[in-house]
Amino acid sequence: MKKIFKYSFGLLGMMALAACSGDKLETQPTDSVSGTTLFSDAKAAMVPLNGLYRSMYTSGWSTTGNTHQCFGVSAYCLASEVMGDDFVMGAQGSGWFWFDAAYNVKARFTSSAWRSYDLWYAFYTWIANANYVIAAEETMGGATEDVNYVIGQAYAVRAYSYFQLAQWFARTYKGHESEPCAPIYNEPTFKTTTGQPRATVADVYKQIDSDLEKALTLLKGIPQQDKTHMAYAVTCGIASRVALVEENWSKALEMAKEAIDNSGCSVQPVAAITGMNSVGYGDVMWGAKIKSDQAGMYASFFAHMDPAVTYAARAPKQITTWLYNQIGENDARRAWWDPNQNYLQKKFSFSNVSTWEGDYVWMRVEEMYFNAAEAACRLGDEATAKNYLMAVMSQRDPNYNTEKTGTALGKLTTDETGSLLEEILIQKRIELWGEFGRTFDIRRLKQGFQRTSDQGWPDGLLLKDKSGALRPTANPENYMWVLTIPQAEFDGNINMTVDKDQNPAGDE
Repeated sequence: MKKIFKYSFGLLGMMALAACSGDKLETQPTDSVSGTTLFSDAKAAMVPLNGLYRSMYTSGWSTTGNTHQCFGVSAYCLASEVMGDDFVMGAQGSGWFWFDAAYNVKARFTSSAWRSYDLWYAFYTWIANANYVIAAEETMGGATEDVNYVIGQAYAVRAYSYFQLAQWFARTYKGHESEPCAPIYNEPTFKTTTGQPRATVADVYKQIDSDLEKALTLLKGIPQQDKTHMAYAVTCGIASRVALVEENWSKALEMAKEAIDNSGCSVQPVAAITGMNSVGYGDVMWGAKIKSDQAGMYASFFAHMDPAVTYAARAPKQITTWLYNQIGENDARRAWWDPNQNYLQKKFSFSNVSTWEGDYVWMRVEEMYFNAAEAACRLGDEATAKNYLMAVMSQRDPNYNTEKTGTALGKLTTDETGSLLEEILIQKRIELWGEFGRTFDIRRLKQGFQRTSDQGWPDGLLLKDKSGALRPTANPENYMWVLTIPQAEFDGNINMTVDKDQNPAGDE
């Protein structure tokens, strides 16, 4: 498969819009004067938009190397998982994701083969492509519903991309609103476009909220045509995630409820979602159908997860003993890990390992129940919080019940307070293990964590200080979580310099 996008990296992602055609990704023609994409109508515009979605699960285009750990949305969620507290890599294996887990990528920002470049390039490419679609909003032909479906998704893609940039390249929203985040581009960009300076965290989230509001207005009432599409319910789900980070609890509850009510999905028994490898499961809101001729083979999520495959066998993925012990004796989710094999994961597997098939699941409705439960709990409505919690747990453990109350959280993620909020978050950690991107929650909750060998962590992933002693906590207020901006951005952006705009290379 050829490279998806053209032109130099420099200014972010000034790339031609990608269109999917069979096994190739081609570019959509643009007006040579205005640069506006020449969409004949909304139906024609869906072709390049589907190409954009395809790049969300395609490897080999977002970096110049290490492509086996760079395959879009699932790779970025997995990178965030291995950087956290619950998801153990038992060994280095072939090295993929190990450097993320060991917090050993920030110094590599001059390379185009590591995580900083991968994330920055991918998300800004999606933003650039979304901008081309949005620019055609007033002139795009076709039925109103078709136009709204296309334009609404473009706004949703842009919001999602800025949200991810904010979580990877800046400290969390609350308390850091005035700090530098990412440059904002909301119009088509070209080779001659002047690079923008870093906007503040508050301004980036203002852009995210504005884009989500427009997306929701345009998409409401329009059915999702494909599971990859960011239709109304999926966009509500993204909005719920954003509102949790912003600590806008009422909005988080509203959006989670809207996502549940409009998704057409329902909480599924564990036995009904075996392998977590099909967008056809009744709880999947958003994901990608992976056909055999589009499979990434070793450059894929399941190659790193399924113990039947070499990569995963050499670098086994395990749950910590602490989190496993939080699972009730009658909880069906115990089947997702094997305590007799160092708590090896069995939750994820190829649907057909011989053809490398296995769909990518990016959002399940269960997450929305946990989001709603947390938000309601934060608002003091514990009855509603427990109703949402029980909607999931009744399908997990027939004996489950909780009388817990309150919102207290410990300094560390393993410091138990016995509160209802903590209970909701622990059950979410179990349910979404390996799926969501655990560090995103840790950061917004402003908890620390400690890795220890008795929890299953190999020595190479124990977080130590310069003297070699275990760190008492990984503090989400420091910069260990915040990636460095790739050098290529500074090389092409006259409004950003390494001295003034680079994130700290250290952890403090």
